[in-house]
Amino acid sequence: MTKIDGILPLYKPAGLTSHDCVFKLRKILKTKKIGHTGTLDPDVTGVLPICIGKATKVAEYITDAGKAYEGEVAIGYSTTTEDRSGEVVEVKNVSETFSRADILRVLDSLKGEIEQTPPMYSAVKVNGKRLYEYARKGIEVERPTRKVTIYSITLLDEREQYEGNPLTFRFQVECSKGTYIRTLAVMIGEMLGYPAHMSSLTRIRSASMTLKDCLSFEEVEKHMEDGTINEHLLPLENALSHLPKYHISDKVAEKVKNGALMPIPEYLMKSNGPFVAETEEGIALAIYDIHPTKPNMIKPVKVLRNDQNL
Repeated sequence: MTKIDGILPLYKPAGLTSHDCVFKLRKILKTKKIGHTGTLDPDVTGVLPICIGKATKVAEYITDAGKAYEGEVAIGYSTTTEDRSGEVVEVKNVSETFSRADILRVLDSLKGEIEQTPPMYSAVKVNGKRLYEYARKGIEVERPTRKVTIYSITLLDEREQYEGNPLTFRFQVECSKGTYIRTLAVMIGEMLGYPAHMSSLTRIRSASMTLKDCLSFEEVEKHMEDGTINEHLLPLENALSHLPKYHISDKVAEKVKNGALMPIPEYLMKSNGPFVAETEEGIALAIYDIHPTKPNMIKPVKVLRNDQNL
């Protein structure tokens, strides 16, 4: 049987958890070495990179990379889960009309570094338990506030006047890891003076992977049947495209594959790491980072390839 290695950009349909997707693909691909790269809520659709085989070594770097989403905020009532699947918590009739400038002012104020408190129905851990475990038992616990970055936020609707009950509009956001878009929707509502929730959400990009790269479950099954699945997987290098590159010669490559410490190249001096040690052909061999105790040296965090078959 063909060995399957690489990154599968899956189009996640609504109604499945990220874990459900992995479970389903494990059966289709007949492999155990598989994992997703960060949780998407069941209601959310879109890009879910799945790492298979050797690519599981780089899953965390996809998780750490930036994401982009298109979502719709509904203003007029809030829910327990901050999305449409939750129970209604607060209702306030939207009696006023907002101008385009009003909406843009709120969105612009959210750009840059902001603080968010994760929803109770989320996978964030507090005292060893995930918040949703407390929420399901009706236990309220103190949630850690986190700093996230909104790189850009764009209003997608072209109306000049915004009204309705609930009032809805669509936007696109590029953000750092750890950002809760449903919490962002709640924040938008609060700034406009109303309870709100996220009524729909699609992840359109994760790291360098976009919707056009994605395969559906049906397409994965078809490619498995005709034996062409590896042709449709992305190389693990795609997970590392956002990291600085440490270009090495064939001679140095042997040292890198054996996990040797290396001096920091001059052109990477101002970078904080991690770095991708790659061959002249662009094949990633290892992830390096700044050595904690030896100035001007870098040490391997993870050797990705140490065999002769690259």
